Amino acid sequence: MAEAYIIDACRTPRGIGKPGKGALSHLHPQHLAATVLKAIKDRNNLDTSTVDDVIWSTSTQKGKQGGDLGRMAALAAGYDTSASGMTLDRFCGGGITSVNLATAAIMSGMEDCVIAGGTEMMSYTAQIGAEEANAGIKPMGMGSGNRELDALHPQSHQGVCGDAIAAMEGISREALDALALVSQERAARAILEGRFDKSLITVYNEDGTVALDREEFPRPETTAEGLASLKASFDAIADFDLGGTTFRKQIQRRYPDLDWKGVHHAGNSSGVVDGAGAVLITSKAYADKHGLKPRGRVVAYVNCGDDPTLMLNAPVPAAKKVLEKAGLKVEDIDVFEINEAFAVVAEKFIRDLDLDRTRVNINGGAMALGHPIGATGSMLIGTALDELERSGGRYGLVTMCAAGGMAPAIIIERLG
Repeated sequence: MAEAYIIDACRTPRGIGKPGKGALSHLHPQHLAATVLKAIKDRNNLDTSTVDDVIWSTSTQKGKQGGDLGRMAALAAGYDTSASGMTLDRFCGGGITSVNLATAAIMSGMEDCVIAGGTEMMSYTAQIGAEEANAGIKPMGMGSGNRELDALHPQSHQGVCGDAIAAMEGISREALDALALVSQERAARAILEGRFDKSLITVYNEDGTVALDREEFPRPETTAEGLASLKASFDAIADFDLGGTTFRKQIQRRYPDLDWKGVHHAGNSSGVVDGAGAVLITSKAYADKHGLKPRGRVVAYVNCGDDPTLMLNAPVPAAKKVLEKAGLKVEDIDVFEINEAFAVVAEKFIRDLDLDRTRVNINGGAMALGHPIGATGSMLIGTALDELERSGGRYGLVTMCAAGGMAPAIIIERLG
């Protein structure tokens, strides 16, 4: 198979995902996507008539985030009309999947230049969620609407799942809060030392003024005492009457002996933010022809499913699967990026794989920086590559949980 080279990766800063409050919340999602696509074009002097496809990830494909954001953002970024585009949804995992699909197209030899990435405006999806709730539409996690499926795999709420997994694994709130504090401290250090600067793209308003040129979500003033004082977020949700059942009962249908109290809160859960990221993938022949120096290559990628009732546990089997596919061991990986959807996801990942904590989320994670759903995976691949270049490491592994009990994973290698 042909090699799939990573030529470049970039992303926007993450803006607070609250309508009317975050620095990016007034912008159209297409504008954010076009911002990183234009940066990829300009940074690499890319002839966009040679781009075979733009593969984009957006989880909530409704309203302004609907209508094939990949294609429309490419046009908005000034790409040649011959550069086609598509948009996909693998919930939180879509940003990795977009890169994996681009990799497959290159490795197959059918395409030579593909841009992958994602966008999520959570300030906008919050509005959609409120509107649907007012209309009586059930959000995901309140059952699929298919009785047979719900009987086999009762669905729950992701935050409630996080609390349930912590109880099942014997992971204390103190351990989760400690990990959250580390995330904030590492993100603060990374920002202070400029570790994100290589990939960070300023977002401008339509009038040319700066909308956001720095991370907006981190809280470097966070303390252990402050985290300990926060009220658990999901106890009331776990026992909310859904019309004859609750989220707790949904989980207990599969795990009748399991009970728990809330351990996750705003400080040890991922931040609600807006953002976009992009990764340029090419074949060796394309890179040579156009004078592009590869920064990395994709070694292996996989997809993995796990229990949809607990929903968040697929990253560990996904990591094992991609390591086997690559012919590598845990000890070979210099940089692990495991998305901090909830602290228990990262903590379980570290414990189950017996990882050196200094190699995991080295520059902080979503508890400090935020998690713009469909964009996060692409952002993390760029973050891993930047860190490999900074530290001189060779291999990076990126994975994340996704709703429905899934996890894509990818291993990249630094070149040069």
